[in-house]
Amino acid sequence: MTEKRKYTAGLVQMSMSADPEANFASAVAHIREAALRGANIVCLPELFRTQYFCQREDLRLFDLAEPIPGPSTKRLGEAAREAGVAIVASLFERRAPGLYHNTAVTLGTDGEIAGVYRKMHIPDDPLYYEKYYFAPGDLGFQAVGLHVGRVGTLVCWDQWFPEAARLTVLQGAELLFYPTAIGWHPAEKEEFGVAQYDAWQTVQRAHAIANGVYVAGVNRVGHENGDILGNRASGPGLEFWGGSFLADPFGRIIAKASHEHEEILIAEVDLGLIEETRRNWPFLRDRRIDAYAPISQRFLDAADLRVGSGESK
Repeated sequence: MTEKRKYTAGLVQMSMSADPEANFASAVAHIREAALRGANIVCLPELFRTQYFCQREDLRLFDLAEPIPGPSTKRLGEAAREAGVAIVASLFERRAPGLYHNTAVTLGTDGEIAGVYRKMHIPDDPLYYEKYYFAPGDLGFQAVGLHVGRVGTLVCWDQWFPEAARLTVLQGAELLFYPTAIGWHPAEKEEFGVAQYDAWQTVQRAHAIANGVYVAGVNRVGHENGDILGNRASGPGLEFWGGSFLADPFGRIIAKASHEHEEILIAEVDLGLIEETRRNWPFLRDRRIDAYAPISQRFLDAADLRVGSGESK
């Protein structure tokens, strides 16, 4: 008999102003609204407290970081207790002088921190200069036990790596959250915009299918120049494409937001569907774990391939 347990997830697609305090107040209001609409767990977008500041390299912006636990986790804990929901929130963590992380915190309905995940894959692309600000995560991939079940959180650039999803699911995660800040370069949107969004959604749907779990991509929305109280990046900025969604274990999109507006998606997670899907597509059963050792190497050059075929170097 398959499991009958169900719960409701809330995905908050937000636009961010230049005022961090206003963004935080808006996030708490969205959390409360999602709870009133039946959500049991609510996820916010990546680095929701500010506009996406990694569009330039600026020493002054390290002052945005805070410790964990710290002021934001305290306030989010209060919101979790008042609304009776679990919360997944992405923060700019100050771990020590000169050491910072892009960190997702999971809080239970009691307001206490249930899990801390530091973003493992750090991008360095035009207008996404995250390597300047963030050290790679060192806490590994995690699944956290909550009142709704086991959930895993990965952050934005992590969503392109199937290994991250797999290792999180192998710890029992039934729902993967991907708090995200991803968008279009204005000059590229007309030519590549549709394909870029389609690739982003497709790779995450593939994680849902390959692992037999629910996957939630939770993006911000709106045009930003990384404005923090008047300190902004030069240039055309980024148009964050929204399009947040929840996919089921079969890869079907069961809820999807627009590309232009703030929205709160409310969707059901049916844990029985995970069992049913995996019985028909038993990918975890059929994994050849005896044959996967080479995946821990960066790349297999010609010498490695000869050794793998039984030849000597």
